[in-house]
Amino acid sequence: MNRSGKVYIQNIFAGQIYESDDGYEFKYDDSYLDTPNAKAVSLTMPLTHETYKSGNLFPFFDGLIPEGWLLNVVERNWKIDGKDRFGLLLAACRDCIGDVYIIAEDSK
Repeated sequence: MNRSGKVYIQNIFAGQIYESDDGYEFKYDDSYLDTPNAKAVSLTMPLTHETYKSGNLFPFFDGLIPEGWLLNVVERNWKIDGKDRFGLLLAACRDCIGDVYIIAEDSK
């Protein structure tokens, strides 16, 4: 099952994050990169036309997932396994604190 989400920075579509059998990918949208005030999603993922790839969920995105009692609420209400970090990201990070949020896309 390949899943993906649209990544927004300060309410502007900035790129997409994907899960595949090989791991995870994040790519900035080309039109976002052409925006004069484009900001990087994090210091560890500077603006580039290249695709970021990793076998594990990128630490920045993993850090957006709630912790503690709020994580328990998300797991219980959406019936998501706590080990499914990407599922938690897509379910719980539509309304994050801070500049970045993710909206889940339908399965490819």
